[in-house]
Amino acid sequence: MSILVTGGAGYIGSHMVYALQDRGEAVVVLDNLSTGVRGLVAPGAAFVEGEAGDAALVRRLIAEHRVEAVIHFAGSIVVPESVAQPLRYYANNVVASRALIEACVHAGVGAFIFSSTATVYAVEAKQPLSEEEPKAPISPYARSKLMTEWMLEDTSRAHGLRAMSLRYFNVAGADPQGRTGQSTPQATHLIKRAAQVALGRVPHLDIFGTDYPTPDGTGIRDYIHVSDLVAAHLLALDALRAGAESATYNVGYGRGLSVREVVRGVEAVIGRPLPVRESPRRAGDPPVLISDPSRIKSALNWQPRHDDLAEIVRSALEWERGLNA
Repeated sequence: MSILVTGGAGYIGSHMVYALQDRGEAVVVLDNLSTGVRGLVAPGAAFVEGEAGDAALVRRLIAEHRVEAVIHFAGSIVVPESVAQPLRYYANNVVASRALIEACVHAGVGAFIFSSTATVYAVEAKQPLSEEEPKAPISPYARSKLMTEWMLEDTSRAHGLRAMSLRYFNVAGADPQGRTGQSTPQATHLIKRAAQVALGRVPHLDIFGTDYPTPDGTGIRDYIHVSDLVAAHLLALDALRAGAESATYNVGYGRGLSVREVVRGVEAVIGRPLPVRESPRRAGDPPVLISDPSRIKSALNWQPRHDDLAEIVRSALEWERGLNA
């Protein structure tokens, strides 16, 4: 039996593949390499270049590799881009996910783990965010993720496909062993961009929005190390294998840092100021996103091991140095 990882050549997906292989799982990676990097896929994983929405291909992979579970990372993720190109996002994130889910149902796959987002919540929702807070996404990206959550909920009730949707907060950092990391040159993640600036790959760091209703005017986010996020997926997989019902979980640390606080954290690690430029807000960015991770800690016994901004920054810097080399 094996695990199918869509988007397994991407940032989070490549970490997932290594984590699965580290504990002896057989892994099949499906990625179209539009943003993923073939070299990030762990040696030993079966790799297929293709679309997650290609139902015939997915059915063939499920049969050939005896796939028992799917972990779905494939999709477009840049919030401002989704505002400018909504139809692309609905095609890549919703239409493709629907085809993938249907292929899983027809092939009898029993477990499905979905990469969702904290941006599904309403701007006015109470912080920190529990899973029950109102949902009112303000970008096509976030809408596409919530639509897929709904598809999985409905499919679970109608067809028995048990699914867990994990709502990510701000993922950062890199594999502690240095095997993979964020490798997209034009990535919009704050800590990735700060590492690029620190190492001279980018001339300055843009702070998008300084007039938010927050203590220092910049957006506040809950930053989580990618290794802790991947650990949550492993726990979700184990729970589904043990017969757990479908569920949705927040995955974050439960504390917020402003953009300026993160910049100061990066400066403390590198020992010098970062050149920054204040820019207008980006479309689709909510002012504050802080998780309440109580549910996943209680239900799955998730226990973060890398809850430290300096550790996150150092791992991102080490990976970026390797890219520089």
